[in-house]
Amino acid sequence: MPDILANFCHYRYRADMSTMNISLPESLKHFVDEQVSGRGYGTSSEYIRELIRRDQDRLGLRKLLLDGVSSAATEPADADYFTSLRDRARSQPGK
Repeated sequence: MPDILANFCHYRYRADMSTMNISLPESLKHFVDEQVSGRGYGTSSEYIRELIRRDQDRLGLRKLLLDGVSSAATEPADADYFTSLRDRARSQPGK
């Protein structure tokens, strides 16, 4: 029974995937292959997906930082501010 579920999940996961082919110089292909084997990725696709996710996260963080810089100042970010921020974060249930 677990094999049937695993096959269904794999099929469902693959059904939502698109294919993209890329060309790499031999030196970059060798680097990717080393990363896959040395860092526990199953395939080069898993490694590339992880790089893309990290880049998405980086761009999202950059946007948040730029939004923060362009927003109006509300209060100074001193020790009391950070203490209050930590207290609020700790009081959030389930987070």
